[in-house]
Amino acid sequence: MISRHNWRRTLEAVCIPVAAILVSLILFGIFCALAGANPFGVYASIYKAAFGNWRSFQNTLIRAAPLMLTALCTALPARLGLVIIGNEGALVVGGLGAVAAGLSLASAPPTVVQIGMALGGIICGGLWIAAVGALRHYRGVNETISSLLMNYIAIALLNHLVGGPWRDPSSLNKPSTYPIAEVNMLGTLPGTRVHYGLIYGLIACIIAYILIQRTTFGFAARTAGGNIRAARIAGLPVGKLTMAICFLAGSCAGLAGMVEVAAVHGRANESLNANYGYSGILVAFIARHNPLAATVVAVLVGGILASGGILQRVHELPDATVLVFQGLVFLVVMYSESLYGRLAIFKEPPATISTQPSAVTV
Repeated sequence: MISRHNWRRTLEAVCIPVAAILVSLILFGIFCALAGANPFGVYASIYKAAFGNWRSFQNTLIRAAPLMLTALCTALPARLGLVIIGNEGALVVGGLGAVAAGLSLASAPPTVVQIGMALGGIICGGLWIAAVGALRHYRGVNETISSLLMNYIAIALLNHLVGGPWRDPSSLNKPSTYPIAEVNMLGTLPGTRVHYGLIYGLIACIIAYILIQRTTFGFAARTAGGNIRAARIAGLPVGKLTMAICFLAGSCAGLAGMVEVAAVHGRANESLNANYGYSGILVAFIARHNPLAATVVAVLVGGILASGGILQRVHELPDATVLVFQGLVFLVVMYSESLYGRLAIFKEPPATISTQPSAVTV
């Protein structure tokens, strides 16, 4: 049975994010009106492009797959009290690692190639964010700043490799690496256009939830995140926890890069830098760093991303309008974080003290 206190906390955890999204919708509606578009028509178009029919919903699910994985890159370290936003960089280097593995194993059976690409993405992405954790723990470097800066390093590395040593000479207008053989690409779910990356995302979120909420390792991470000084006094290996959590977080984003390479693009090029990493940060914060909630939020944000084209065609709004929407949601959600535990409606009412004199037994 849920206690009254837990019931109020659960209600708070649901109501505040929903209210934040509603406020974001109002602000975005004002923005659309100032841009000369009918806000209600814009909302209808977003819904139509994201969930209006089975084809639209498949487009949404395709975009939701990498969002589930990149969201974990922020959600997992948050349990340790770390704010990491290097999702985009980990995705990019994960994609590069997947390409390197796929091309190196080109003559192997398709299953071996796909496993090799997955491991390449996981290891490269994991080491990328583990470096952020090492800088934080051993040198005291702020993880938010270092992970943000490493995004730019990863993108520069991508541009260097696809425009230089790894460039396919036949990719003239859009510098790219040599392609992954079609037989080695990830397939699609039966009867759909949705690739198996969606299954990877769902499985990763479920495993992450079990790891954090149902294991000793997760309990230790949450304890350290709640009070790192007390965790050290209790003898918890904070350094090892930091490195392990950061590696797992980066490996999820790296796997997202592998999915983009092996299921969508077939090679590495500038299309890897598609802002899925940055959108994953938004998913993580809306989901309150809950891996299971991230699966639902990823679908919603994926629907927003899928609607960019229709806003441009129907309402003559720039394709980047959806980024404005995401930005507004992110700002409002970040502000709403300050409301937790402060609203009287979600607080436990103080116990009443009886003023009646107690009976005295003679």
